[in-house]
Parts: sequence; C-alpha cells; structure tokens
Amino acid sequence: MLSSKVVSCTHIAFTEGTIISAQPTTPKPAQQQDQDTTVWLTSEEREAWLFISSIIFNLTRQLEVQLQKDSGLSFVEYMVLAMLSESPTHSLTMTELATATNTLPARLSRVVTRLEKDDLVRREPSPSDRRVSICFLLKAGLQKVQQAAPGHVREVRRQIFDHLAPEQVHSLQEIGTSVLGDTPSQVISIDSLMRGDYGVTKQERADRKSERES
Repeated sequence: MLSSKVVSCTHIAFTEGTIISAQPTTPKPAQQQDQDTTVWLTSEEREAWLFISSIIFNLTRQLEVQLQKDSGLSFVEYMVLAMLSESPTHSLTMTELATATNTLPARLSRVVTRLEKDDLVRREPSPSDRRVSICFLLKAGLQKVQQAAPGHVREVRRQIFDHLAPEQVHSLQEIGTSVLGDTPSQVISIDSLMRGDYGVTKQERADRKSERES
C-alpha cells in the first residue's frame, strides 16, 4: 500500500497558515498582494492534494522497485517497451516516444541505448528524414514486456485498486475525465499520439480547431 508519508516538498501550498514552504515574516507589498488574492485550499481540498502528491512521489518509485526485482527493468524502460508494443508498427520516433513516456530526450536516448545493448530495441534514422530517429521494438523486447506486464499490473492493483470499491473506481474515472476534459483513454493513447495531440484535452483540441477555422 502507498505510504501515507509524503516526500518533503518546499513549494506545495495548502490552507492559509499551513504552507509547507517557509514564508518571509515581512512580505514585500507585491507578495502581500498575491497572498491576499490567493484562493487557499479548503481542508478537504488539502487532503485530496496531499493524496495526489503521495501518488506523484511514491507510486512510480514503488512500481520501479517491483519491475527491477521481477524483470530487471526500470519504470522508464518498461514504459518505452510498453509504448512501442502498443504502436501498430511496434515503432515510434524518438520524439513520439519522449512524449509518450514523459521523458526528456537526453534521458530517453540513454534509456534506449541500454535497451539496444540488450537487443530489446533497435534505433535507426528515418528513410524519409535522416534527422529523425525511429525506435523499433524487437522480438526479444516484445517478449520482455509481455513477461513483465502481469507483475506490473498486479502491483498497480495492489497499490491502488485493491483499496477501492467499484463505485470509487468509477468516481476516479469521472474525476480523470473532469480534469482532462475527456476520457483518459482518449487523451492518453497511441491514437492521440499519432494524431499529434497526446495529452491534449478535448477543450484544447476544440480550441485548436476553432483557431484553424478562423
């Protein structure tokens, strides 16, 4: 189960008077004005944000521990293999892969290099644009992610869904839709990546369409 201890963070604002980060005892006028107009979190909102923070800081680490122990993969390595496996061609450009795994290009390059050494992926220039690198999932890489997936899913279930009733899972899905502006599977998917709007909400897509038509 996720630890209730939230990693210390010095920039998370909560209810007024309970900010983790230290504030100057005599704020400058501009700072004072900002504080006066801040809509502080209610106690319920603070509890919800603390939970989200614990997920951000703790869940990835715990999933990584399981993946390393059972499959010898880091979380990012698993995500690279998983995203490639979901592509119809088992390939993505390095730019697409960086977007899909939320990984900086320099770090992604190092991750892919490690996977290449294990003959799990292959990287080569695009035949249509030599400036673009394409990462291909190899047979051993597909087998690796297929072997790792069951343990990963069990850990996700153990950490999150085993503690939720069905109606809570439904509420969580609805929360995701409210925050993202569309169902998570529409916003975060290989299809949206191919369309060039991975992670872009329904409202943002509508705004873009309106701009193009105006």
